[in-house]
Amino acid sequence: MRFDTYLFRFFIIWYICGVFLLSFDLVPPWLEWANVVFLITSGLLAAVFFYRTYNKVLGLIFIGVVFSLSMIMESFGVATGLFFGDYVYKTDFGPKLIGVPVTIGFAWLMVIGTSHVLAKPLGEVAGRFAFAVYTLYASLIAVGIDLIIDPVAYDVKEYWVWLDDGFYYGIPFSNYLGWFVLSFVLHTVIFLLGRKNGVWRTTARSDWSRNMRWLYLLMTLMFIIVALVNGLFLASAVSSVCLLVIYSIDFSLRKSRNGGIPREEKTII
Repeated sequence: MRFDTYLFRFFIIWYICGVFLLSFDLVPPWLEWANVVFLITSGLLAAVFFYRTYNKVLGLIFIGVVFSLSMIMESFGVATGLFFGDYVYKTDFGPKLIGVPVTIGFAWLMVIGTSHVLAKPLGEVAGRFAFAVYTLYASLIAVGIDLIIDPVAYDVKEYWVWLDDGFYYGIPFSNYLGWFVLSFVLHTVIFLLGRKNGVWRTTARSDWSRNMRWLYLLMTLMFIIVALVNGLFLASAVSSVCLLVIYSIDFSLRKSRNGGIPREEKTII
């Protein structure tokens, strides 16, 4: 049995435990390290997706670019407050690199890997507008998951604290603008390097595309559940609508492409 299978199964088990513990605020202080493991695991899943789906060199380039550039921009944001807004971390997310927990780089791998998969079908039917459609839509999908992550992380769990104010649960607009811009840049790199003559440079049908669809859904649902339990009904509603739109588009496009059957690659579980 491959490492991939064990990793995905480990994530599912950790996920089920995490949903229960986070929803009812049952995580004891001595178990706070579980957040670090969870974020790193979700990022590793996306890293495996890039590595397995594209040739090994290109996959490693994608992993390196996403991780390093996201860490650099997060470091710039923490130091200056000019990119995501002015904020400070209150929870220990593990060892830091250039002033930012390395877990943040893994979290960005998850965000970019999942949004990449969900945006590809729309980009593939956009013809000569593929670049604009793919990069803009993928960036919106990335921002979509943050519409539920940040309210929970800030308002409920206080993983970090904003020093500025904003219209949406006190989160500054610059945060979402920063998410969009960074996502756009990263997806631009993936598009420019990952496509050749209008075709994605995948090595074979990947077992991991469906896993990435599940990963985005599961991560978002977890934060929706926590938000509902803690009374963040607007964030839950907004995020639920985003999920409905994103997965309806994805399902419809894949169904149309495959002659009425939304054929999927097998899931590794």
